[in-house]
Amino acid sequence: MSIVATPIGNLGDITLRALETLRQADVIACEDTRHARHLLDHHGIRAQLLALHEHNEQAAAEKLLGLLAAGKRVALISDAGTPGVSDPGARAVAAVRAAGHAVTPLPGPNAAVAALSAAGLDAPAFLFVGFLPAKVGARRTVIEGLKPIAATLAFYEAPHRIAETVADLADLLEPEREIVVARELTKLFEQIVRLPLPAAPAWLAADDNHRRGEFVLLVSAPPPRVGIDAESERVLKLLLAELPVKQAARLASEITGAAKNELYRKALEIRAATAGGG
Repeated sequence: MSIVATPIGNLGDITLRALETLRQADVIACEDTRHARHLLDHHGIRAQLLALHEHNEQAAAEKLLGLLAAGKRVALISDAGTPGVSDPGARAVAAVRAAGHAVTPLPGPNAAVAALSAAGLDAPAFLFVGFLPAKVGARRTVIEGLKPIAATLAFYEAPHRIAETVADLADLLEPEREIVVARELTKLFEQIVRLPLPAAPAWLAADDNHRRGEFVLLVSAPPPRVGIDAESERVLKLLLAELPVKQAARLASEITGAAKNELYRKALEIRAATAGGG
């Protein structure tokens, strides 16, 4: 089975390999047959379509297994982007692999990566979160849990929840962070805006158009910690009572996550103060 990434907006954003694979497929599994037909008609592709969405994925996966067992060439697409990435497909792929069939990925459009490429956020890593929970309490809990992660955070969001999600991000995360709001990527009204996180709710509220379309939100990594917190210092002091400075600093860093260099400097201060007091 081939996993085929399809355009997230502009129908021209499809690879030559994807077109060839879709033309050769006997059956194309897709989220919405009407949406898929629009893409396929644009490229002159005729194939049998099989609906595979979040409500029927298990049953559809069984049909895929039957088709593959019969020697049919099957391709899987989602409405936009890469199947299985905040879209249906992962359970079907797991079933196909478990049955011993080959799964071939065809890389292509992905909204989060497209937004990252145009954001200019200089971070060594990013964490793809996808859609946050719709319920306020659950959403805020997830955001709190993401706060210490030293990476750019990538979210997807729908227009009817964009304002409350951005408000929660601005309320719970550090004001030094930046946010990139990327909406309608590759489409006619594409807009990519980078601004301080605390200013984002007001920007959304300033124009109804700012809240329209499909969104990727990128939030910059947390600001670097200056010094060490009280808990890290407590752990360091306990270790210093038994270990040399360098080893104590290294272990304290592994235990607390605080910067090893900061802990080493603090350990030297503690040892100097102890020696001076003796």
